[in-house]
Amino acid sequence: MKIALAQLNTTVGDLVGNEVRILAAYQRGVAGGVDLVVCPELATTGYPPRDLLLKPHFVAQNLAVLERLAAATGKTGLLVGFVGNNHGRPGRGLTNSVALLQQGKVIEVRTKMLLPTYDVFDEDRYFDPAESNEPFTFNGQRIGVTVCEDLWNDEDFWRERRYRRNPAGDLARSGADLLVNVSASPWHLGKNTTRREMLSSLAAKTRCPLVYCNLVGGNDELVFDGASLVFDGLGRLVTQGALFAEDWLVVDTRQMRAISPPVATDEEMLYRALVLGLRDYLHKCGFKSVVLGLSGGIDSALTAVIAVEALGAENVRGVSLPSQYSSQGSLDDARVLAENLGIRYDVIPIQPAFAAVKGQMKDAFAGLPEDTTEENIQARLRGVILMGLSNKFGSLLLTTGNKSELAVGYCTLYGDMCGGLAVISDVPKTMVYRLANWVNRKLEIIPAASITKPPSAELRPNQTDQDSLPPYDVLDAILEEYVVKCRPAAEIIAAGFEVAAVQRVVKLIDATEYKRRQAAPGLKVTSKAFGVGRRIPIAQRWREVL
Repeated sequence: MKIALAQLNTTVGDLVGNEVRILAAYQRGVAGGVDLVVCPELATTGYPPRDLLLKPHFVAQNLAVLERLAAATGKTGLLVGFVGNNHGRPGRGLTNSVALLQQGKVIEVRTKMLLPTYDVFDEDRYFDPAESNEPFTFNGQRIGVTVCEDLWNDEDFWRERRYRRNPAGDLARSGADLLVNVSASPWHLGKNTTRREMLSSLAAKTRCPLVYCNLVGGNDELVFDGASLVFDGLGRLVTQGALFAEDWLVVDTRQMRAISPPVATDEEMLYRALVLGLRDYLHKCGFKSVVLGLSGGIDSALTAVIAVEALGAENVRGVSLPSQYSSQGSLDDARVLAENLGIRYDVIPIQPAFAAVKGQMKDAFAGLPEDTTEENIQARLRGVILMGLSNKFGSLLLTTGNKSELAVGYCTLYGDMCGGLAVISDVPKTMVYRLANWVNRKLEIIPAASITKPPSAELRPNQTDQDSLPPYDVLDAILEEYVVKCRPAAEIIAAGFEVAAVQRVVKLIDATEYKRRQAAPGLKVTSKAFGVGRRIPIAQRWREVL
Protein backbone atom coordinates (compact mmCIF):
# COMPACT_ATOMS: atom_id res chain seq x y z
CA MET A 1 0.00 0.00 0.00
CA LYS A 2 1.23 3.47 -0.86
CA ILE A 3 0.66 5.79 2.11
CA ALA A 4 1.25 9.54 2.41
CA LEU A 5 1.80 11.18 5.79
CA ALA A 6 0.64 14.80 5.82
CA GLN A 7 2.62 16.37 8.67
CA LEU A 8 0.48 19.49 9.04
CA ASN A 9 0.69 22.67 11.12
CA THR A 10 -2.91 23.22 12.16
CA THR A 11 -4.23 26.12 14.22
CA VAL A 12 -6.58 25.62 17.14
CA GLY A 13 -10.06 26.84 16.22
CA ASP A 14 -9.24 27.68 12.60
CA LEU A 15 -11.70 25.15 11.24
CA VAL A 16 -11.77 26.64 7.74
CA GLY A 17 -8.00 27.03 7.53
CA ASN A 18 -7.43 23.49 8.81
CA GLU A 19 -9.94 22.14 6.30
CA VAL A 20 -8.07 23.87 3.47
CA ARG A 21 -4.77 22.33 4.64
CA ILE A 22 -6.25 18.84 4.91
CA LEU A 23 -7.95 19.04 1.53
CA ALA A 24 -4.77 20.29 -0.15
CA ALA A 25 -2.87 17.34 1.33
CA TYR A 26 -5.52 14.94 0.12
CA GLN A 27 -5.47 16.36 -3.40
CA ARG A 28 -1.68 16.07 -3.42
CA GLY A 29 -2.03 12.43 -2.47
CA VAL A 30 -4.55 11.80 -5.24
CA ALA A 31 -2.24 13.45 -7.76
CA GLY A 32 0.63 11.29 -6.52
CA GLY A 33 -1.32 8.07 -6.83
CA VAL A 34 -1.25 7.10 -3.15
CA ASP A 35 -3.82 4.75 -1.63
CA LEU A 36 -4.17 6.53 1.71
CA VAL A 37 -3.43 10.02 3.08
CA VAL A 38 -2.92 10.23 6.86
CA CYS A 39 -3.38 13.48 8.83
CA PRO A 40 -2.64 14.21 12.52
CA GLU A 41 -4.81 13.89 15.61
CA LEU A 42 -7.75 16.36 15.81
CA ALA A 43 -6.65 17.88 12.52
CA THR A 44 -10.05 19.49 11.98
CA THR A 45 -9.94 21.49 15.23
CA GLY A 46 -6.24 21.84 15.95
CA TYR A 47 -4.70 20.51 19.15
CA PRO A 48 -5.37 21.07 22.00
CA PRO A 49 -8.82 22.70 21.62
CA ARG A 50 -9.37 22.66 25.39
CA ASP A 51 -12.56 24.45 26.50
CA LEU A 52 -13.59 25.26 22.95
CA LEU A 53 -14.91 21.71 23.21
CA LEU A 54 -17.51 22.95 25.70
CA LYS A 55 -19.11 25.02 22.90
CA PRO A 56 -21.64 22.79 21.08
CA HIS A 57 -21.51 24.93 17.91
CA PHE A 58 -17.72 24.49 17.75
CA VAL A 59 -18.13 20.72 17.79
CA ALA A 60 -20.92 20.92 15.22
CA GLN A 61 -18.79 23.01 12.87
CA ASN A 62 -15.96 20.49 13.19
CA LEU A 63 -18.38 17.72 12.17
CA ALA A 64 -19.49 19.80 9.19
CA VAL A 65 -15.81 20.05 8.14
CA LEU A 66 -15.57 16.25 8.34
CA GLU A 67 -18.64 15.86 6.12
CA ARG A 68 -17.24 18.26 3.51
CA LEU A 69 -13.92 16.44 3.51
CA ALA A 70 -15.70 13.13 3.08
CA ALA A 71 -17.69 14.51 0.16
CA ALA A 72 -14.42 15.51 -1.55
CA THR A 73 -12.92 12.01 -1.43
CA GLY A 74 -12.75 9.43 -4.17
CA LYS A 75 -10.85 6.15 -4.45
CA THR A 76 -7.95 7.43 -2.37
CA GLY A 77 -8.66 7.14 1.34
CA LEU A 78 -8.19 9.91 3.91
CA LEU A 79 -7.56 9.33 7.62
CA VAL A 80 -8.29 12.48 9.60
CA GLY A 81 -8.62 13.24 13.30
CA PHE A 82 -11.79 14.99 14.49
CA VAL A 83 -14.06 15.53 17.51
CA GLY A 84 -16.93 13.08 17.51
CA ASN A 85 -20.18 12.87 19.43
CA ASN A 86 -20.75 10.06 21.89
CA HIS A 87 -24.47 9.63 22.30
CA GLY A 88 -24.16 6.97 24.98
CA ARG A 89 -24.79 8.32 28.46
CA PRO A 90 -23.65 8.88 31.15
CA GLY A 91 -20.50 10.50 29.88
CA ARG A 92 -18.99 13.67 28.56
CA GLY A 93 -20.56 13.30 25.16
CA LEU A 94 -17.47 13.80 23.00
CA THR A 95 -14.75 11.57 21.57
CA ASN A 96 -11.24 12.07 20.23
CA SER A 97 -11.67 10.13 17.02
CA VAL A 98 -10.23 9.43 13.59
CA ALA A 99 -12.28 8.77 10.47
CA LEU A 100 -11.51 6.91 7.25
CA LEU A 101 -13.07 8.88 4.39
CA GLN A 102 -13.48 7.39 0.93
CA GLN A 103 -15.80 7.64 -2.08
CA GLY A 104 -17.71 10.56 -0.57
CA LYS A 105 -18.47 8.84 2.72
CA VAL A 106 -17.27 8.26 6.26
CA ILE A 107 -16.30 4.59 5.95
CA GLU A 108 -14.86 3.83 9.39
CA VAL A 109 -14.42 5.64 12.72
CA ARG A 110 -12.08 4.69 15.52
CA THR A 111 -11.85 6.43 18.89
CA LYS A 112 -9.01 7.03 21.33
CA MET A 113 -9.01 4.59 24.22
CA LEU A 114 -6.33 6.02 26.52
CA LEU A 115 -7.08 9.61 27.53
CA PRO A 116 -4.00 11.33 29.02
CA THR A 117 -4.67 13.41 32.11
CA TYR A 118 -1.25 14.43 33.35
CA ASP A 119 1.25 17.24 32.77
CA VAL A 120 -0.23 19.46 30.00
CA PHE A 121 -2.92 16.93 29.04
CA ASP A 122 -6.50 17.01 30.32
CA GLU A 123 -8.41 14.89 27.82
CA ASP A 124 -10.54 13.10 30.42
CA ARG A 125 -12.11 16.52 31.07
CA TYR A 126 -13.69 16.47 27.62
CA PHE A 127 -13.74 13.03 26.02
CA ASP A 128 -15.20 9.58 26.57
CA PRO A 129 -12.78 6.72 25.85
CA ALA A 130 -13.51 3.93 23.40
CA GLU A 131 -14.24 0.62 25.05
CA SER A 132 -12.95 -1.42 22.12
CA ASN A 133 -11.03 -1.10 18.86
CA GLU A 134 -10.85 -3.58 16.00
CA PRO A 135 -8.88 -3.56 12.74
CA PHE A 136 -10.73 -2.75 9.52
CA THR A 137 -10.03 -3.80 5.96
CA PHE A 138 -8.80 -1.21 3.47
CA ASN A 139 -7.49 -2.10 0.01
CA GLY A 140 -7.20 -5.72 1.05
CA GLN A 141 -5.16 -5.07 4.20
CA ARG A 142 -6.22 -5.25 7.82
CA ILE A 143 -5.36 -1.89 9.37
CA GLY A 144 -5.29 -1.11 13.08
CA VAL A 145 -5.78 2.61 13.67
CA THR A 146 -4.98 4.29 16.99
CA VAL A 147 -4.79 7.85 18.30
CA CYS A 148 -1.60 9.16 19.98
CA GLU A 149 -1.61 7.91 23.61
CA ASP A 150 -2.89 4.50 22.52
CA LEU A 151 0.69 3.68 21.48
CA TRP A 152 2.29 4.82 24.73
CA ASN A 153 1.47 1.91 27.05
CA ASP A 154 3.29 -1.19 25.86
CA GLU A 155 4.10 -3.42 28.81
CA ASP A 156 7.35 -4.60 27.26
CA PHE A 157 8.74 -1.06 26.88
CA TRP A 158 7.52 0.85 29.93
CA ARG A 159 8.61 -0.20 33.40
CA GLU A 160 5.64 1.65 34.90
CA ARG A 161 2.41 2.08 32.97
CA ARG A 162 -0.51 4.48 33.41
CA TYR A 163 -3.20 2.22 31.97
CA ARG A 164 -4.21 -1.43 31.99
CA ARG A 165 -4.86 -1.66 28.24
CA ASN A 166 -2.37 -1.80 25.37
CA PRO A 167 -4.56 -0.88 22.37
CA ALA A 168 -1.83 -1.23 19.76
CA GLY A 169 -0.85 -4.67 21.01
CA ASP A 170 -4.50 -5.71 21.08
CA LEU A 171 -4.93 -4.65 17.45
CA ALA A 172 -1.94 -6.74 16.39
CA ARG A 173 -3.34 -9.74 18.25
CA SER A 174 -6.67 -9.16 16.48
CA GLY A 175 -5.04 -9.65 13.11
CA ALA A 176 -3.88 -6.20 11.99
CA ASP A 177 -1.36 -6.29 9.14
CA LEU A 178 -0.45 -2.62 9.57
CA LEU A 179 -0.61 -0.21 12.52
CA VAL A 180 -1.39 3.46 11.84
CA ASN A 181 -1.29 6.13 14.52
CA VAL A 182 -2.41 9.76 14.23
CA SER A 183 -0.80 11.96 16.86
CA ALA A 184 -0.46 15.39 18.40
CA SER A 185 2.57 14.66 20.55
CA PRO A 186 4.18 17.79 22.07
CA TRP A 187 7.95 18.04 22.03
CA HIS A 188 10.45 18.40 24.83
CA LEU A 189 14.15 17.68 25.10
CA GLY A 190 14.79 13.95 24.88
CA LYS A 191 11.36 13.00 23.56
CA ASN A 192 12.48 12.21 19.99
CA THR A 193 14.73 9.41 21.17
CA THR A 194 12.16 7.97 23.57
CA ARG A 195 9.42 8.06 20.94
CA ARG A 196 11.57 6.47 18.24
CA GLU A 197 12.76 3.67 20.54
CA MET A 198 9.24 3.02 21.80
CA LEU A 199 7.71 2.76 18.32
CA SER A 200 10.58 0.62 17.04
CA SER A 201 10.09 -1.76 19.96
CA LEU A 202 6.34 -1.96 19.32
CA ALA A 203 6.74 -2.65 15.59
CA ALA A 204 9.29 -5.38 16.25
CA LYS A 205 7.16 -6.94 18.98
CA THR A 206 3.95 -7.02 16.91
CA ARG A 207 5.72 -7.84 13.61
CA CYS A 208 3.56 -5.12 12.05
CA PRO A 209 4.80 -2.17 10.01
CA LEU A 210 3.93 0.99 11.91
CA VAL A 211 2.99 4.37 10.43
CA TYR A 212 3.04 7.33 12.82
CA CYS A 213 1.84 10.77 11.66
CA ASN A 214 2.52 13.62 14.09
CA LEU A 215 1.35 17.22 14.27
CA VAL A 216 3.86 20.04 13.81
CA GLY A 217 3.75 23.67 14.94
CA GLY A 218 3.21 25.81 18.00
CA ASN A 219 -0.14 26.23 19.76
CA ASP A 220 0.05 28.39 22.89
CA GLU A 221 2.82 27.02 25.10
CA LEU A 222 3.10 23.67 23.30
CA VAL A 223 5.48 22.99 20.43
CA PHE A 224 4.91 19.95 18.21
CA ASP A 225 7.96 18.68 16.39
CA GLY A 226 6.45 16.61 13.60
CA ALA A 227 9.20 14.02 12.99
CA SER A 228 6.60 11.53 11.72
CA LEU A 229 7.95 7.99 11.59
CA VAL A 230 7.51 4.74 9.68
CA PHE A 231 8.93 1.38 10.81
CA ASP A 232 8.94 -1.99 9.09
CA GLY A 233 7.80 -5.20 10.77
CA LEU A 234 11.29 -5.75 12.22
CA GLY A 235 11.24 -2.39 14.00
CA ARG A 236 13.67 -0.74 11.59
CA LEU A 237 13.22 2.93 10.76
CA VAL A 238 12.10 3.42 7.16
CA THR A 239 11.55 7.18 7.03
CA GLN A 240 11.30 10.21 9.31
CA GLY A 241 9.59 13.52 8.72
CA ALA A 242 11.22 16.90 9.10
CA LEU A 243 11.77 18.35 12.56
CA PHE A 244 9.76 21.50 13.35
CA ALA A 245 8.45 21.97 9.81
CA GLU A 246 5.56 20.74 7.72
CA ASP A 247 6.45 17.73 5.62
CA TRP A 248 5.03 15.24 3.14
CA LEU A 249 6.18 11.64 3.36
CA VAL A 250 5.25 8.83 0.99
CA VAL A 251 6.00 5.21 1.84
CA ASP A 252 5.16 1.98 0.04
CA THR A 253 4.63 -0.78 2.58
CA ARG A 254 5.68 -3.34 -0.04
CA GLN A 255 9.09 -1.74 -0.52
CA MET A 256 10.55 -0.72 2.83
CA ARG A 257 14.25 -0.05 3.26
CA ALA A 258 15.85 0.68 6.61
CA ILE A 259 17.61 4.01 7.21
CA SER A 260 19.61 5.48 10.06
CA PRO A 261 17.90 8.09 12.23
CA PRO A 262 18.83 11.70 11.42
CA VAL A 263 21.24 13.22 13.94
CA ALA A 264 20.68 16.59 15.61
CA THR A 265 22.17 18.05 18.79
CA ASP A 266 20.03 19.10 21.75
CA GLU A 267 21.03 22.70 21.12
CA GLU A 268 19.90 22.63 17.50
CA MET A 269 16.56 20.99 18.31
CA LEU A 270 15.89 23.33 21.22
CA TYR A 271 16.71 26.38 19.14
CA ARG A 272 14.45 25.25 16.31
CA ALA A 273 11.64 24.47 18.76
CA LEU A 274 11.84 27.96 20.26
CA VAL A 275 11.91 29.58 16.83
CA LEU A 276 8.85 27.64 15.69
CA GLY A 277 6.99 28.25 18.95
CA LEU A 278 7.59 32.00 18.80
CA ARG A 279 6.74 32.31 15.11
CA ASP A 280 3.48 30.39 15.43
CA TYR A 281 2.43 32.10 18.66
CA LEU A 282 2.92 35.50 17.05
CA HIS A 283 1.20 34.74 13.76
CA LYS A 284 -1.63 32.64 15.19
CA CYS A 285 -2.40 35.44 17.65
CA GLY A 286 -2.44 38.02 14.85
CA PHE A 287 0.79 39.92 15.58
CA LYS A 288 3.40 40.84 12.99
CA SER A 289 6.28 42.26 15.07
CA VAL A 290 7.88 42.11 18.51
CA VAL A 291 9.66 44.43 20.90
CA LEU A 292 11.98 43.46 23.74
CA GLY A 293 14.36 45.04 26.19
CA LEU A 294 18.08 44.55 25.52
CA SER A 295 20.09 44.66 28.73
CA GLY A 296 23.40 43.56 27.27
CA GLY A 297 22.99 40.25 29.08
CA ILE A 298 22.83 36.75 27.68
CA ASP A 299 19.08 36.12 28.19
CA SER A 300 17.83 39.11 26.22
CA ALA A 301 20.52 38.50 23.59
CA LEU A 302 19.41 34.90 23.04
CA THR A 303 15.74 35.94 22.93
CA ALA A 304 16.54 38.58 20.29
CA VAL A 305 18.43 36.05 18.16
CA ILE A 306 15.48 33.64 18.29
CA ALA A 307 13.08 36.46 17.40
CA VAL A 308 15.10 37.48 14.34
CA GLU A 309 15.31 33.87 13.18
CA ALA A 310 11.56 33.46 13.63
CA LEU A 311 10.30 36.77 12.27
CA GLY A 312 13.03 38.55 10.32
CA ALA A 313 15.12 41.48 11.53
CA GLU A 314 12.66 44.02 10.14
CA ASN A 315 10.02 42.78 12.61
CA VAL A 316 12.14 42.95 15.77
CA ARG A 317 12.78 46.07 17.85
CA GLY A 318 15.34 46.12 20.66
CA VAL A 319 15.29 48.75 23.38
CA SER A 320 18.01 49.64 25.88
CA LEU A 321 16.62 51.11 29.10
CA PRO A 322 19.70 52.18 31.08
CA SER A 323 19.65 53.34 34.67
CA GLN A 324 22.39 55.00 36.67
CA TYR A 325 23.57 51.48 37.57
CA SER A 326 23.92 50.23 33.98
CA SER A 327 27.52 49.59 33.01
CA GLN A 328 29.00 50.96 29.83
CA GLY A 329 29.95 47.43 28.90
CA SER A 330 26.32 46.31 29.02
CA LEU A 331 25.23 49.26 26.89
CA ASP A 332 27.94 48.47 24.36
CA ASP A 333 26.99 44.79 24.28
CA ALA A 334 23.32 45.61 23.63
CA ARG A 335 24.22 47.98 20.80
CA VAL A 336 26.65 45.53 19.17
CA LEU A 337 24.06 42.74 19.34
CA ALA A 338 21.47 44.95 17.63
CA GLU A 339 23.98 45.84 14.93
CA ASN A 340 24.92 42.19 14.41
CA LEU A 341 21.25 41.26 14.04
CA GLY A 342 20.32 44.27 11.93
CA ILE A 343 17.34 45.20 14.10
CA ARG A 344 16.01 48.61 15.08
CA TYR A 345 17.61 49.74 18.32
CA ASP A 346 16.44 52.50 20.66
CA VAL A 347 17.96 53.85 23.87
CA ILE A 348 15.43 55.22 26.38
CA PRO A 349 17.01 56.02 29.78
CA ILE A 350 14.87 55.46 32.86
CA GLN A 351 16.79 57.81 35.21
CA PRO A 352 14.43 60.80 34.74
CA ALA A 353 11.35 58.69 35.40
CA PHE A 354 13.01 56.96 38.36
CA ALA A 355 13.99 60.30 39.89
CA ALA A 356 10.42 61.56 39.44
CA VAL A 357 8.91 58.48 41.12
CA LYS A 358 11.37 58.70 44.01
CA GLY A 359 10.41 62.33 44.42
CA GLN A 360 6.73 61.42 44.45
CA MET A 361 7.33 58.73 47.09
CA LYS A 362 9.69 60.80 49.25
CA ASP A 363 7.20 61.57 51.99
CA ALA A 364 5.67 58.10 52.00
CA PHE A 365 9.12 56.48 52.27
CA ALA A 366 10.54 59.04 54.75
CA GLY A 367 12.99 57.52 57.22
CA LEU A 368 13.21 54.20 55.39
CA PRO A 369 16.39 52.93 53.71
CA GLU A 370 16.47 52.03 50.03
CA ASP A 371 15.99 48.31 49.35
CA THR A 372 14.49 46.03 46.73
CA THR A 373 11.53 48.42 46.50
CA GLU A 374 13.62 50.92 44.57
CA GLU A 375 15.09 48.12 42.46
CA ASN A 376 11.61 46.93 41.54
CA ILE A 377 10.48 50.47 40.68
CA GLN A 378 13.25 50.59 38.09
CA ALA A 379 12.20 47.25 36.64
CA ARG A 380 8.57 48.38 36.51
CA LEU A 381 9.48 51.62 34.79
CA ARG A 382 11.15 49.54 32.11
CA GLY A 383 7.97 47.50 31.83
CA VAL A 384 5.88 50.66 31.45
CA ILE A 385 8.07 51.93 28.62
CA LEU A 386 8.18 48.61 26.80
CA MET A 387 4.43 48.15 27.12
CA GLY A 388 3.98 51.68 25.79
CA LEU A 389 5.95 50.75 22.68
CA SER A 390 3.97 47.52 22.39
CA ASN A 391 0.65 49.38 22.54
CA LYS A 392 1.67 52.21 20.24
CA PHE A 393 3.08 50.03 17.46
CA GLY A 394 1.01 46.87 17.90
CA SER A 395 4.08 44.76 18.64
CA LEU A 396 4.05 41.81 21.00
CA LEU A 397 6.35 42.38 23.99
CA LEU A 398 8.66 39.44 24.67
CA THR A 399 9.85 38.73 28.18
CA THR A 400 13.41 37.47 28.39
CA GLY A 401 13.68 35.65 31.72
CA ASN A 402 14.94 32.07 31.92
CA LYS A 403 13.63 29.06 33.88
CA SER A 404 16.20 29.35 36.67
CA GLU A 405 15.14 32.93 37.44
CA LEU A 406 11.46 32.08 37.26
CA ALA A 407 11.97 29.13 39.60
CA VAL A 408 13.43 31.20 42.43
CA GLY A 409 11.43 34.37 41.77
CA TYR A 410 14.35 36.48 40.52
CA CYS A 411 12.02 38.53 38.37
CA THR A 412 9.77 41.52 39.06
CA LEU A 413 6.02 41.37 38.75
CA TYR A 414 4.80 44.08 36.35
CA GLY A 415 8.44 44.81 35.54
CA ASP A 416 10.67 42.44 33.58
CA MET A 417 7.78 39.94 33.70
CA CYS A 418 5.67 42.24 31.48
CA GLY A 419 4.91 40.79 28.08
CA GLY A 420 2.81 38.50 25.94
CA LEU A 421 5.20 35.55 25.59
CA ALA A 422 8.07 34.29 27.71
CA VAL A 423 10.23 32.73 25.01
CA ILE A 424 12.96 31.09 27.15
CA SER A 425 11.08 30.71 30.45
CA ASP A 426 11.49 26.91 30.26
CA VAL A 427 15.21 27.08 29.40
CA PRO A 428 17.48 26.72 32.47
CA LYS A 429 20.35 29.20 32.69
CA THR A 430 22.99 26.55 32.01
CA MET A 431 21.19 25.67 28.79
CA VAL A 432 20.98 29.38 27.91
CA TYR A 433 24.79 29.40 27.92
CA ARG A 434 24.91 26.29 25.74
CA LEU A 435 22.46 27.81 23.27
CA ALA A 436 24.36 31.10 23.14
CA ASN A 437 27.59 29.28 22.33
CA TRP A 438 25.76 27.22 19.71
CA VAL A 439 24.46 30.43 18.10
CA ASN A 440 28.07 31.68 17.97
CA ARG A 441 29.47 28.39 16.64
CA LYS A 442 30.42 29.91 13.25
CA LEU A 443 30.24 33.66 13.80
CA GLU A 444 30.08 35.86 16.89
CA ILE A 445 26.51 37.14 16.89
CA ILE A 446 26.05 37.42 20.64
CA PRO A 447 28.93 39.53 22.02
CA ALA A 448 31.40 37.39 23.94
CA ALA A 449 31.12 39.62 27.00
CA SER A 450 27.38 38.91 27.23
CA ILE A 451 28.25 35.24 27.67
CA THR A 452 31.30 35.50 29.93
CA LYS A 453 30.43 38.32 32.35
CA PRO A 454 28.68 37.52 35.66
CA PRO A 455 24.89 37.77 35.25
CA SER A 456 23.39 40.87 36.88
CA ALA A 457 20.11 42.77 36.96
CA GLU A 458 22.15 46.00 37.38
CA LEU A 459 19.61 47.53 39.74
CA ARG A 460 22.14 48.51 42.39
CA PRO A 461 25.89 49.09 42.46
CA ASN A 462 28.08 46.04 41.70
CA GLN A 463 25.12 43.66 41.77
CA THR A 464 25.43 40.04 40.52
CA ASP A 465 23.00 37.12 40.61
CA GLN A 466 25.43 35.05 42.63
CA ASP A 467 25.28 37.53 45.53
CA SER A 468 22.35 35.53 46.88
CA LEU A 469 22.10 32.42 44.67
CA PRO A 470 24.30 29.34 44.31
CA PRO A 471 26.17 28.98 41.00
CA TYR A 472 23.77 28.30 38.16
CA ASP A 473 25.04 24.77 37.56
CA VAL A 474 24.17 23.94 41.17
CA LEU A 475 20.86 25.84 41.05
CA ASP A 476 19.78 24.09 37.85
CA ALA A 477 20.69 20.68 39.21
CA ILE A 478 18.58 21.29 42.33
CA LEU A 479 15.77 22.62 40.15
CA GLU A 480 15.85 19.45 38.06
CA GLU A 481 15.65 17.23 41.14
CA TYR A 482 13.01 19.21 43.04
CA VAL A 483 10.67 20.49 40.31
CA VAL A 484 11.06 17.97 37.50
CA LYS A 485 11.68 14.75 39.46
CA CYS A 486 9.72 15.86 42.56
CA ARG A 487 12.40 14.51 44.90
CA PRO A 488 12.22 15.50 48.58
CA ALA A 489 14.75 18.05 49.74
CA ALA A 490 16.28 15.51 52.14
CA GLU A 491 17.03 13.15 49.24
CA ILE A 492 18.61 15.97 47.25
CA ILE A 493 20.87 16.79 50.18
CA ALA A 494 21.70 13.10 50.60
CA ALA A 495 22.73 13.02 46.94
CA GLY A 496 25.59 15.39 47.77
CA PHE A 497 24.22 18.93 47.50
CA GLU A 498 25.05 21.46 50.22
CA VAL A 499 22.35 21.77 52.86
CA ALA A 500 22.27 25.58 52.76
CA ALA A 501 21.98 25.67 48.96
CA VAL A 502 19.12 23.18 48.89
CA GLN A 503 17.32 24.94 51.72
CA ARG A 504 17.53 28.31 50.03
CA VAL A 505 16.55 27.13 46.55
CA VAL A 506 13.64 25.00 47.76
CA LYS A 507 12.34 27.82 49.95
CA LEU A 508 12.50 30.28 47.06
CA ILE A 509 10.76 27.89 44.66
CA ASP A 510 7.92 27.24 47.10
CA ALA A 511 7.51 30.88 48.10
CA THR A 512 7.24 32.38 44.61
CA GLU A 513 4.42 30.37 43.09
CA TYR A 514 2.29 33.53 43.07
CA LYS A 515 4.70 35.16 40.63
CA ARG A 516 4.67 32.24 38.22
CA ARG A 517 0.87 32.21 38.20
CA GLN A 518 0.95 35.78 36.85
CA ALA A 519 3.71 35.19 34.30
CA ALA A 520 3.27 35.38 30.54
CA PRO A 521 2.77 32.00 28.84
CA GLY A 522 6.07 30.34 28.04
CA LEU A 523 7.15 27.81 25.43
CA LYS A 524 7.40 24.33 26.96
CA VAL A 525 10.64 22.63 25.94
CA THR A 526 11.48 20.45 28.96
CA SER A 527 9.60 17.54 30.48
CA LYS A 528 8.23 19.73 33.30
CA ALA A 529 7.64 23.43 32.70
CA PHE A 530 6.20 26.12 34.93
CA GLY A 531 2.76 26.53 33.37
CA VAL A 532 -0.43 24.59 32.74
CA GLY A 533 1.32 21.27 33.41
CA ARG A 534 2.32 22.21 36.98
CA ARG A 535 -0.54 23.04 39.31
CA ILE A 536 0.74 24.07 42.72
CA PRO A 537 -1.70 25.98 44.96
CA ILE A 538 -0.71 29.52 45.94
CA ALA A 539 -2.62 29.77 49.22
CA GLN A 540 -1.23 26.67 50.95
CA ARG A 541 1.00 25.99 53.94
CA TRP A 542 2.77 22.75 53.13
CA ARG A 543 6.52 23.15 53.16
CA GLU A 544 9.45 20.80 52.74
CA VAL A 545 10.74 19.44 56.04
CA LEU A 546 14.50 19.90 55.96
